[in-house]
Amino acid sequence: MSETKADGAASDGPWIPLESNPEVLTQWAVKAGLVESQAHFEDIYGLDSDLLGMVSQPVKAVILLFPITEIYEQRRREEDLRIVTEGQQAVDPTLFWIKQTISNACGTMALLHSMINSDITFAPESPIQKFIDICKDKTPEERAKILETTPLFANIHANAASGGQTAVPTNLDTDLHFTTFVRAPSPLSRDEGTSSHDVLRLVELDGRRAGPIDRGPSKDILQDVAKFVRNVYVAHTASVQFSMIALCGGPSPE
Repeated sequence: MSETKADGAASDGPWIPLESNPEVLTQWAVKAGLVESQAHFEDIYGLDSDLLGMVSQPVKAVILLFPITEIYEQRRREEDLRIVTEGQQAVDPTLFWIKQTISNACGTMALLHSMINSDITFAPESPIQKFIDICKDKTPEERAKILETTPLFANIHANAASGGQTAVPTNLDTDLHFTTFVRAPSPLSRDEGTSSHDVLRLVELDGRRAGPIDRGPSKDILQDVAKFVRNVYVAHTASVQFSMIALCGGPSPE
């Protein structure tokens, strides 16, 4: 599954929504350039400690699929406006973030945000490594334009979207959306002479938002994301259309 239509969508048409399935995401990632010995995706089966304890460590990023509701959209617009007008806790400027302009591309956006902002190695000359090299000094909007016009990921996305366990929908409009959570050093720690790795922040990366969003200090990404999702996402809807997938270090245990 995937997302609602992105604000200001500017491609030739919507992509096929990606299924929230670790096998599908790993298939996409390997074709894009992930070295299988480096990392893999796996399901997070619930938000309580016992189920979180089943996830392989280390966890490098978490991808959340959630329903877009009227309440969520109102809160999103209000928070984005507040961040634009009032600012927020400083976010690591080296984080790689892309503005989303392609409808139903949020699965690919989540994969790029999770993988590029994790300490994993990609195959030389692979699509994702080429994309990183091309976009190195580009703005989020320029990266979005490159994503729109390059064939690097469109075919990978289409193949992965067609290879899931559910049939490809005939109606590509959907009200589900992917977002990504990563950890990054606090820029303030550098100014204060503190080791940046001692002051890590949880950051949400969503191409529909105004930019990367600081979600507070983080000592354990899995526990911190679970708490945030429970309090901010799940608490405000009766929907059960949530799923979470972790990007974990090392090869798949299966």
